[in-house]
Amino acid sequence: MQRKIITTSDGSTTIQLTDWDENYHSKHGAIQEAKHVFIKNGLSLFKEKSVAIMEIGFGTGLNAFITFLESIAIEQQIEYVGVEAYPVLAEEILAMNYVSELDAQNHQIIFEMMHQLPWDKKHNLTDHFSLTKRKQFFDSVADVAAFDLIYFDAFGYRVQPELWSTSIFQKMYDALKDKGVLVTYAARGIVKRSMQEVGFTVEKLDGPPGKREMFRATKG
Repeated sequence: MQRKIITTSDGSTTIQLTDWDENYHSKHGAIQEAKHVFIKNGLSLFKEKSVAIMEIGFGTGLNAFITFLESIAIEQQIEYVGVEAYPVLAEEILAMNYVSELDAQNHQIIFEMMHQLPWDKKHNLTDHFSLTKRKQFFDSVADVAAFDLIYFDAFGYRVQPELWSTSIFQKMYDALKDKGVLVTYAARGIVKRSMQEVGFTVEKLDGPPGKREMFRATKG
């Protein structure tokens, strides 16, 4: 499948899958989307000193890196697990401009380490942030009551509807602790119904730039 690097509307880069007309992040702003969906409407809900997060679709590492920066700003202990079946190529990572766009040059080495460290092992990147990258298909997730928060950042329903199925959301529900939260950029009715079928309470929220709405789902 043909892939190319594009610059999104906020100046940050992403990867485009041209055959699908699908992007790893919003063409209306990769960084803006990540901050709005996953930080503002996800992580900011948790005031505890320690939070366990699973990301479905580790991809370029943007969501993990922004969460790392947030952990420094608010002195929050983050245990981060990123699930990815098809890791992004090293040369594509080098083309991402997230460090400069986030004015995070002091943490360039952390962004690089996120991609260079071995898969399927826990790594303590700092005293506040650990990362485990799992090379795994989403339907193989089998965690039980392990996470406070899930970032659900799979490719869209239009191109991969199987990733938004009831069976996948059952796995997400099981993986969350009681009162745990799942946030996603998606806002399709069929996705909401699948979430509700497994027991989630679903809220429709204002979406990131270029998208009218998004979902937040709560367990219990």
